[in-house]
Amino acid sequence: MKLTFMGAGSTVFAKNVIGDVLLTPALREDLTVALYDIDEVRLEESFIVVQNLNKKYNDGKAVIEKYLGQENRKAALRGAKFVVNAIQVGGYEPCTVIDFEIPKKYGLRQTIGDTLGIGGIFRGLRTIKVLKEFANDMEEVCPDALFLNYTNPMAILTGYMLRYTKVKTVGLCHSVQVCTEQLFKQLGLNHKQIGREKIAGINHMAWLLEIYDKDGKDMYPEIRRLAKKKNTEEKHGNMVRYDYIDKFGYYCTESSEHNAEYNPFYIKTKYPQLIEKFNIPLDEYPRRCVEQIKNWKKQWEGLLKGGEIEHTRSHEYASRIMEAVVTDTPYKIGGNVINNGAITNLPADACVEVPCLVDGNGVHPTFVGRLPVQCAAMNMTNINCQLLTIEAAATGKREHIYQAAMLDPHTAAELSIDDIIAMCDELIQAHEDCGFPVL
Repeated sequence: MKLTFMGAGSTVFAKNVIGDVLLTPALREDLTVALYDIDEVRLEESFIVVQNLNKKYNDGKAVIEKYLGQENRKAALRGAKFVVNAIQVGGYEPCTVIDFEIPKKYGLRQTIGDTLGIGGIFRGLRTIKVLKEFANDMEEVCPDALFLNYTNPMAILTGYMLRYTKVKTVGLCHSVQVCTEQLFKQLGLNHKQIGREKIAGINHMAWLLEIYDKDGKDMYPEIRRLAKKKNTEEKHGNMVRYDYIDKFGYYCTESSEHNAEYNPFYIKTKYPQLIEKFNIPLDEYPRRCVEQIKNWKKQWEGLLKGGEIEHTRSHEYASRIMEAVVTDTPYKIGGNVINNGAITNLPADACVEVPCLVDGNGVHPTFVGRLPVQCAAMNMTNINCQLLTIEAAATGKREHIYQAAMLDPHTAAELSIDDIIAMCDELIQAHEDCGFPVL
């Protein structure tokens, strides 16, 4: 079995996914791992880590290969059964800086900017330019491979791949499988008593629709009481999501710093006191990037710990999906797929996050039915922006970029149409100037 990892310079994530594979008996026999990146230094660091993992957990039996640069991309992909995507096009500099600094000139502030909003739109557009090339190569050299997309903006990228390429794709996020356990721990509830749950919606705004303990007791009344109490009594890092519970009745999968910018409610120039009230960390993603760059050498040294490397199987879905496909043993995930009626009150061509079963025949979305009307309405405000961004990528039409930005709830709440168009024009030019065009 061949596994190709695109964006292998994401060393910590590569360690988690490939380490999981090497700890899975059904996957590590006759295994080839192809690491691909355009950054020679980071590629070499990941190569060293994966070699050490292979030696420790698989007696060095897997073949570990590395491929640098676009000229070697097709060779990296050739014959792959699974392709994991973790690329970040444009990096922190120049592109993330552009995504944050130009909107600031217009009075538009962001927290993360990787999924929705003006940052998500432009991150999506420049990344799709690269994914088109990946798809062309995969259709030629590994047409039956399953593409596991971990790169944000998840719904935009996965939606594009599934609608406009022939590549079998599923989008995977970290938030679904930890959503309920983290909520219970934060509210002081016993997470070991979690029983049945139901989660569906869109990436980063999927809803915990049902949650029962092991005795079949509905836990939502207590969750609603505790969440409102905590928001009233103390400042903490999850205030936006707890306010969702109070105002919309349900908890969502992704963090408050993300969800603060997915709506028109919390980041408002006219009401700056809301930033303090809901403890919203503006410019959070650039701050994280700076810290990661600053601390990478220490992290790198910690990975090997003087030559010795440790790994336990993580909660990531990737190895579980591969195992389910290879062994034809069904496994349930929360996957990002084209809706096609899975959620009946969302558009058919939206990319939704729903329970899926995986087996030897691939990924099979399950039927969810209707979301609560208010949850579907919240999702739709995001889906409008996502679908128009995909349309811009597919058609190359500048007006669709404008329309995506106009229909982004946070951007529309803060700026006039004229300012939105001017900002988009400036962002398009800045991306062109730095070598990461979006059209």
